[in-house]
Amino acid sequence: MKTRFGLLLIFSLTSFLYSQTGGESSMQTNKQNEFVPQWAKSVVWYQIFPERFRNGDSSNDPQLKDIKGSYPHENNSPWQIHPWTSDWYKLQPYEKKNGKSIWFNLQRRRYGGDIQGIIDKLDYLQNLGVTALYLNPVFESPSLHKYDGATFHHVDPNFGPDPEGDRSLISSEVPHDPSTWVWTSADKLFLKLVEEVHMRDMKIVIDGVFNHMGINSWAFKDVVEKQQNSEYKNWFKIRSWDDEEEGTEFQYDGWYGVKELPELNQDENGITEDPRRYIFNITRRWMDPDADGNPADGIDGWRLDVAFMIKHPFWKMWRNFVKTVNSEAYITAEIIESVEANKPYLSGDEFDAVMNYNFAFACAEYFINEKNRILTTEFNNKLKELRNAYPQSVAYVMQNLFDSHDTNRLLSHILNRDLHPYNDWGNYYNISKGENPDYNTGCPGYKEFQIMKLMTIFQMTYVGAPMIYYGDEAGMWGANDPCSRKPMVWDDMNYENEKFLPDQSERKKECIVEFNEDIFNHYKKLIRIRNENPVLQLGDFTAVMVDNAKQVYVFERTYEDQKAIVAINNSTEKHLIKIRTGDTSTYIDYLNDEKEFEGQFSFEVYLPPKWGRILIKEVSY
Repeated sequence: MKTRFGLLLIFSLTSFLYSQTGGESSMQTNKQNEFVPQWAKSVVWYQIFPERFRNGDSSNDPQLKDIKGSYPHENNSPWQIHPWTSDWYKLQPYEKKNGKSIWFNLQRRRYGGDIQGIIDKLDYLQNLGVTALYLNPVFESPSLHKYDGATFHHVDPNFGPDPEGDRSLISSEVPHDPSTWVWTSADKLFLKLVEEVHMRDMKIVIDGVFNHMGINSWAFKDVVEKQQNSEYKNWFKIRSWDDEEEGTEFQYDGWYGVKELPELNQDENGITEDPRRYIFNITRRWMDPDADGNPADGIDGWRLDVAFMIKHPFWKMWRNFVKTVNSEAYITAEIIESVEANKPYLSGDEFDAVMNYNFAFACAEYFINEKNRILTTEFNNKLKELRNAYPQSVAYVMQNLFDSHDTNRLLSHILNRDLHPYNDWGNYYNISKGENPDYNTGCPGYKEFQIMKLMTIFQMTYVGAPMIYYGDEAGMWGANDPCSRKPMVWDDMNYENEKFLPDQSERKKECIVEFNEDIFNHYKKLIRIRNENPVLQLGDFTAVMVDNAKQVYVFERTYEDQKAIVAINNSTEKHLIKIRTGDTSTYIDYLNDEKEFEGQFSFEVYLPPKWGRILIKEVSY
């Protein structure tokens, strides 16, 4: 009892000191020597997994021959486009005929998502309020995820209106020679998507997968066929050749041993000369399609897959090239590493940002964990470390995500809280899969949705660019890959309830699958608040109350003459707190649409459990 009392005394003292002193020193922005594009500070990102977002054109749906070369390499048993609205774990009649498990069949499924489907739903995204899109790979590939590129200079024919015609056009090219490249109907439709995005004052970036290609790639197929006589023999990491005299077989390095992903060759400067030249050529192709020196008709930047596996000199060369094509291009990367490991990439000569998994880890430890929840002071310290780790402008363009195509979805993560630490990424990745019998693949309830709402309040008001994984705003759930890649839940479709478990037994209680209007409106409101208040995008940051006992976190954002105070209550109890403003201005609670708050340098407010307030100072002009 004595120890517990002592801790509570320390908790209260910590809160008092923050309240009296104004908390940590504010984070001041400085535009001098900034190397990040300014637009990237103000956007709200939305990640799209193209094959699972929307089927806008059923005439281009892939056929069995189109998925040849992709895992699990089963091209003989019955196959069809999978019903979009079917129960996720329910084996369809065509799947039962191969006698394989659900995990085998999930990899064979194709739902028919395409570029037209994205175009068709741009108004939906604009209505939601997102202002920047990140697309998982769109280039030609037999897989559902398309990280095994057959080419980098063509959009997948099954994403466009004329797959057979496109493949015929592609066959006429000399693939490594840009002077022979054509524009297919899928390529042109993608450029139409870029145009439509820009017409809505939105940005778009795509996945650059430069560490490896796929076994269907023209270069790798030529190496397999011609061995040492292939002109592309130096493109890949070849271990040995087919040689009867030497008694050797053809062996090569695949990404993390995955043979479907042969790695491109590297030397001390990263990707070697010939594949590097190809990568630079396709970079210009998608950033300046007309090759007229005006990048307005091209993509606005890149997200780089497994960027940590390519040596730094390559990224330095590539960044210089990208910025010569478009000085305002945004470069972000997949690097799931510590702050120290990230620093060499974020010093101004490689990337502008990374997908901010460290933000996700900290938020999980504070908002999701129950048994091992970190204290509010520790949460604050982790955030401070992330903000101050890199050149100051970087914090404002980091992609602040909670989940992605490589994680379990946020709602399922919350449902499985305390299963394993999120920041133990190497182990958590597999533990959070639906194959784990200890993982709950069921649907979230009120408590999970409430925690999600609270986390979103914080995400949309904090420093950095919020990033939403498609469908989170619709209330989707799912274990890690492949279950985080379910087809999007739309409000104009009727879905089967999730009745089946992975082992094909039936759930005790069915999960209702439908578009969650309440969650959508919550996201929409918060995005609107962020978009309409530059202080939440560009403002300096100061923590003003860090209360361990109450689990209350209050911070202040200031920008020019604007000021916002955000209060977060992470506990299950209502709290009355005193907010010190330092002025006599009037504040409006934009989140709760409540009365005005004003007082002589401070006022009191109630914080409902698992909720918050977004108090923005009224400015008189």
